[in-house]
Amino acid sequence: MPARPLALLALLASCLLLGSAGAQAQVTGRSKYADLVRAELVTQEGAVAPGSPLTAGVRLTMKPGWHVYWRNPGDSGLPPEIAWTLPAGFSAGAVEWPAPERIPVGDLMNFGYEGEVLLTVPLTVPETLGPGPVSLKAKVSYLVCERECVPGEANLSLGLPVAPAGTSPRPDPRTAELFAQAREKVPVPAPWPVRMSEGGANPVLTLDAPGLQARDVAFFPYSETALEHAAPQVATSDAAGLHLRLQRSSQAAPDVPAPRADGVLTLTEETASGPVRRAYALGEAAPAPASSAAPAQAAPTPPAAPAVGPAEAEGLWQAALLAFLGGLLLNLMPCVFPVLSIKVLSLVRHSGESPGRVRLHGLAYAAGVLATFLGLASVLIALRAGGAQIGWGFQLQSPLVVAGLAYGLLAMGLSLSGVWHLGGRAAALGDGLTRRTGLEGSFFTGVLATVVATPCTAPFMGAAVGYGLTQGAAVALTVFAALGLGLALPFALLAAWPALLRRLPRPGAWMETLKGLLAFPLYLTVAWLVWVLSQQVGPTGLMAGLTGLVLVGFGAWAIERGRTAEGLGRRGAQVAVLVALFGLAGLLAVLDRDRAGPVAVASADGVEPFSQARLAGLLAEHRPVFVNMTAAWCITCQVNDRATLRADAVQAAFKARDVAQLKGDWTNQNPEITRVLEANGRSGVPLYLLYDGRGGVAVLPQILTESIVRDALAALPAAAGPRAALR
Repeated sequence: MPARPLALLALLASCLLLGSAGAQAQVTGRSKYADLVRAELVTQEGAVAPGSPLTAGVRLTMKPGWHVYWRNPGDSGLPPEIAWTLPAGFSAGAVEWPAPERIPVGDLMNFGYEGEVLLTVPLTVPETLGPGPVSLKAKVSYLVCERECVPGEANLSLGLPVAPAGTSPRPDPRTAELFAQAREKVPVPAPWPVRMSEGGANPVLTLDAPGLQARDVAFFPYSETALEHAAPQVATSDAAGLHLRLQRSSQAAPDVPAPRADGVLTLTEETASGPVRRAYALGEAAPAPASSAAPAQAAPTPPAAPAVGPAEAEGLWQAALLAFLGGLLLNLMPCVFPVLSIKVLSLVRHSGESPGRVRLHGLAYAAGVLATFLGLASVLIALRAGGAQIGWGFQLQSPLVVAGLAYGLLAMGLSLSGVWHLGGRAAALGDGLTRRTGLEGSFFTGVLATVVATPCTAPFMGAAVGYGLTQGAAVALTVFAALGLGLALPFALLAAWPALLRRLPRPGAWMETLKGLLAFPLYLTVAWLVWVLSQQVGPTGLMAGLTGLVLVGFGAWAIERGRTAEGLGRRGAQVAVLVALFGLAGLLAVLDRDRAGPVAVASADGVEPFSQARLAGLLAEHRPVFVNMTAAWCITCQVNDRATLRADAVQAAFKARDVAQLKGDWTNQNPEITRVLEANGRSGVPLYLLYDGRGGVAVLPQILTESIVRDALAALPAAAGPRAALR
């Protein structure tokens, strides 16, 4: 059997998994926490009629003791998000949020739902419809919490018939009561005038409702930063109406006017027939961005980018320049070191070829880099457009991709060590095929360099990629193309001036020794990838991943044995390779089923696991906080952590300034961390934030040194910290 099947699997496993298995693992990966929330897509009507309104709903049923969040989650958490895939002509409106409950968690206050909630969404139906049925699809992302928080997602679908011509759709009797109960919980406009009066730190919300007898009054602001959510809300009634004393947020500046009376007010009204629970929508508020829709298409295409004006064009060229510089520096980052083995050997091999041929190798390498960067960018843009909360390096959050990279690099290392000969049979197929294979090798070297480089973030790169992903598909692809050009340029320049290559020794027997030595950086990278895998899967998944490494070695050995065997021996080798391939496929399926659950970062040396709730609590104490967003697969993060953040002088500076340290682990998908990255214009890790405890925050560079961190700490206000706040 030729070597090509295992070679393609080894070299391209990670790339082939990016668009399908990697994305699926990101968006729909299963875990032992999957039963905490049961999601269901329902509609109020039993059929769809052209031009008639249609009300859909996402029903979330939580395990006892667990809760999901309202549009303003309170002191911590994330609201559910719905990404719709609808037929052509359909559109989805904003979520109609039921009135929430106050859910205390320690010293914090969350706003959300326990037990069950129905999030209803009005759908617009076009005037003309086909014969049907109509398919509705929704991807729901949520954060469910008890003492710990677990992100979850569900892909929901529902098929509805088209109502006969001239008829209106009737309510579905199976869901009529469910939607009726949901309508009772949706706030209605208040029938009385409402105002928020100045009161310094304690503004007062007043309803001009004479004679209103109410208890259990609670106000839920739409703004997440206007009020102290956990502060007591004291309600009083008099002849003028109802008055609710609130507390302004500690993060608000003293000279800022009183917060607006925009939010939801819930109360229990005493009526002649008994107590009635009511919810009123006060003030004005734009719909929360928790629902989006995309038309169903036979083949998904990137969304069209808006027209770029002069100011935006200036930002685009600046971002492209930063991305190009970041790509150049990426060649010096430790992530690309394993690929230097292949680059060095490639340069030596080509040193004896004609100048034109060497230039073609340079172009092939650059084409591989650009094609892979643009391919990764396209997948990333498509997944984000579908509602996935992911960023640069997202594919390495998938155990399938991490395992595929490990298998590919192991196969390449075994080839360098002489266990098998990648493409050895090509020599008998003629000079033309040999040359084509050589260019393919340069192309796939570029592919591999890009894939292996994704765990790294070079200087300038983070801001450029973050800008690109917020400006539409065309801008994002331009930024990623500039990044790829920067990564490819040094190798391409060497190839463009073959005279430089003539200074290298001519190929000879000494290359075999060099090949053997250069295999060991690849083996070291395989060991690192296995360590990353151990952070993502459970014991069963890790055992499957390790067994896959054995199968790769077995397949390489079988291919080499079959290359020189005849008759029965060759057929036996072919069967052995097929067994290895099928075994790898089966192990990859097992690997993704044993995803590790959320594991809190162990508190050590004063470092605590990051959560929005913990950050809010520390800032409420006016304490400075250092936030470290990292991932096991991010080599830049690991180098910064070990070389700088763990240094004795830096740790002493943290303690001297009484700075709390929070560490967010993005090794696996975590929407809460993704939100923080996006809020700071980043699409990947590392991200370092230093809060001064007084409402200010500084973003530190992605490459840290001890002096950078110490200087940032020295610039903190002298009175920062909880002890100073007590003076």
